[in-house]
Amino acid sequence: MGRLTVDLCGITLDNPVIPASGTFGYGYEFAELYDINILGTFSFKGTTLNERFGNPTPRIAETPSGMLNAVGLQNPGVDKVIAEELPRLKKCFDKPVMANVSGFSLDEYVTVCSRLDKQPQVGWLEVNISCPNVHGGGMSFGTDPHQAAEVTRAVKAVTAKPVIMKLSPNVTDIVSIARACEDAGADGISLINTLMGMRFDLKTRKPILSNITGGMSGPAVFPIALRMVYQVARAVDIPVVGLGGISSADNVLEMMMAGAAAVEVGAANLTDPFACKRIIENLPNAMDRLGIRNISELTGGSK
Repeated sequence: MGRLTVDLCGITLDNPVIPASGTFGYGYEFAELYDINILGTFSFKGTTLNERFGNPTPRIAETPSGMLNAVGLQNPGVDKVIAEELPRLKKCFDKPVMANVSGFSLDEYVTVCSRLDKQPQVGWLEVNISCPNVHGGGMSFGTDPHQAAEVTRAVKAVTAKPVIMKLSPNVTDIVSIARACEDAGADGISLINTLMGMRFDLKTRKPILSNITGGMSGPAVFPIALRMVYQVARAVDIPVVGLGGISSADNVLEMMMAGAAAVEVGAANLTDPFACKRIIENLPNAMDRLGIRNISELTGGSK
């Protein structure tokens, strides 16, 4: 066992660094740049039952210390992911991968999770009930404890692999939703997804994004994500994956002090494709500087 090793829902990771869904494609794109087997794992692009083109362009807007996206879950659909994306990934990644699942109805979540659960390459199912960029489904399931629990319970009934529920920060009480998911059988929680925001084009006097609003990510959201991870980690007895604005080894350590068992790196991958590689390489030195022997001992270290 190495000093960076962590456990996530019973599966050992060589390190806690996980590229977040929507920022790492299906992995093989980044494998052209470096050996992605150095990662703990990664969460692949949000997958729905049917193919989705996503929202009209423009669907990206810059913000100070971050960005807005309204991509809208563009993906080829679960059957093509299984038939084409996973075999291609297998050629360059030999670890269990995290499958990110999105849906527009309870039945869709169940169907997609059931199909992905049967794939040997899939280690975890990260169920996204928090996407703010689609209409009908997505975030609507993640803003109410009862609906969040309903999705969790339905997915757990058809899966044998660990289910991690991805929660929205666009709520007034994140703890009640996390507890509802835990009570319904979730094996883990990941948070936060993006925060809703918008920008205007001063010349046209219209919103920059065709979707009007989008999800904000990047360094600016890190303190908010940290606060929510801290609150949830103290309220549940299942692992928490922390994400939101992480861009350095120090951010990773801080997020784990807040209670995260592992972390996901999102927007940083879009500005620096080597971000996760750099973070992993810098973690030992950051730990040495702070006298941390094993990173797993850090989880919840601020208690």
